[in-house]
Amino acid sequence: MPWLEMWLPPGGGGEATAAGLFIDGEAAHGALLAAMPGWSASLGVRRRPGFVSLTMSVKGGRGFVSGGPVGLLASGEEKGARAEEVEGLVAVRRATEEGVMEAAEGKVVEEVKEARAGAGAMNTTKHLWSGAVAAMVSRTVVAPLERLKLEYMVRGEQRNLFELIHAIATTQGLKGFWKGNFVNILRTAPFKAVNFYAYDTYRKQLLKWSGNDETTNFERFIAGAAAGITASILCIPMDTIRTKMVAPGGEALGGVIGVARHMIQTEGFFSLYKGLVPSLISMAPSGAVFYGVYDILKMAYLHSPEGKRRVSTMKQQGQEANALDQLELGTVRTLLNGAIAGCCAEAATYPFEVVRRQLQLQVKATRMNAFATCLKIVDQGGVPALYAGLIPSLLQVLPSASISYFVYELMKIVLKVE
Repeated sequence: MPWLEMWLPPGGGGEATAAGLFIDGEAAHGALLAAMPGWSASLGVRRRPGFVSLTMSVKGGRGFVSGGPVGLLASGEEKGARAEEVEGLVAVRRATEEGVMEAAEGKVVEEVKEARAGAGAMNTTKHLWSGAVAAMVSRTVVAPLERLKLEYMVRGEQRNLFELIHAIATTQGLKGFWKGNFVNILRTAPFKAVNFYAYDTYRKQLLKWSGNDETTNFERFIAGAAAGITASILCIPMDTIRTKMVAPGGEALGGVIGVARHMIQTEGFFSLYKGLVPSLISMAPSGAVFYGVYDILKMAYLHSPEGKRRVSTMKQQGQEANALDQLELGTVRTLLNGAIAGCCAEAATYPFEVVRRQLQLQVKATRMNAFATCLKIVDQGGVPALYAGLIPSLLQVLPSASISYFVYELMKIVLKVE
């Protein structure tokens, strides 16, 4: 006979079925499964001469097709068709498995991206908070010196420093030295937060573009300049309001909201951005010098034998060391390098600061551009007038910059900023 056939009783999947099969030779288990795609079967075999008895347990599948026999040993054409069907089913199964795997991998990738985005947002928040806390602490500590500087720059004070201190103490008491400090914090906290964060961001991006192992001095200066410009654009309105408050007659305008309302109503919204051009001109070199000098001093120490020993010791201690011990430069060097960087930046850009303050005090009727204002200041008091209040300003910047950098580096360790 061309093939041998098997007869099975009709029935649904999942039932045990007994079958008898007359076959000459070995039974083909693979042929049986090929005849029933989608089924799984286990066979029990008893052999006699000319007869094979099979007990088959079948699970799953689409059920048998009733109405005819199923050939196990088919002709060549039928074998080929059946093989193609099996290959097709295997291909579909593989495609399905690959699709499931790709979907699972895609889901994992999306979850990793979401986790990284969340971690990045949290790290940014911590970074900004580090800069803000540094500004609040440093500005509160040096608020009396800031007040003295503004007396010289804004009110045109002619008395010497000790006479001015005595006058403020006797007329306004100790709290007079902290006049406007809350507004100063409102201005400097976001300014320093943006400034520090922008510098680190720009520096890392420049390092990534260059592909170097370490940021060059030029890249540090560029990142510092860009950070100063970014912070100035975002935060100059609060600086303008504060300057207006401490100017003669500013007390009568009713605080931050009152001054802002008065300026917008009388001079328009963009009056809050008076002095933006000289501010940008001054903050670009100021930021470049401030951050560039600090980083140069920092890297010079870390590359020295003493610095390498300190870094090695810190790595051995790991997280066991306290926050102060985890400072790369240590407490004293962090304060000292911050003070040097701040003084260099202040001395290099102080004339721009004087011009900017004068522009902020101008009213619409007598407004002049930055160059004309600079010429007027020189004409009235000579070149030294561009440095009016420099000494109290340096006295203010020295502790401010050192404390600011120290608190910033410390907060990054405490908050675990990456």
